[in-house]
Amino acid sequence: MNNERPSMLIPALVGGGLAGLFSAIPFLNCLCCLWIIGGAMLSSHLLAKDSRVNLSSGDGAIVGVFAGIVAAVAHAVINIPLQAVNVQIARRFLERLAQFAENMPSGLNAWLEQGPGGVTLPMFFLGLLLSSVIFAALGALGGIIGMALFGKKKTPPQQGGTDVTQDPGRR
Repeated sequence: MNNERPSMLIPALVGGGLAGLFSAIPFLNCLCCLWIIGGAMLSSHLLAKDSRVNLSSGDGAIVGVFAGIVAAVAHAVINIPLQAVNVQIARRFLERLAQFAENMPSGLNAWLEQGPGGVTLPMFFLGLLLSSVIFAALGALGGIIGMALFGKKKTPPQQGGTDVTQDPGRR
């Protein structure tokens, strides 16, 4: 019997890539944490589907962490071209908020006119590092949940063994 576990690379790439994509798209990114957990659950489902042995919750956590890291990288890369859209959405939101609020911070108007600076390399890597840590933790949670839902294999009934309660000669 083959007790080898399947590779975690493809499930982590698929689940993490989809989670990173959905967490970077404007308006869908409101559910960012749920996308990461869902992507890790998908990764653990794909891992359990290809496995011939029962997998533990630790296996789900590991593939979930990998999926979270992949999601963080995908999120960071996809978010670069979408940053201008996100800035415009934030700017419009703050302008509408300023119309209804009386006491806004003093530098808000200057910030709205100037806008935030572009992406700098240190800020990109700092954001990637922070996202990787948070997404890995959420991915571990999603992997554990996914393995609890999808990881159990049904064991086939034993062949050739006799059960004492089924033997008609015994009372």
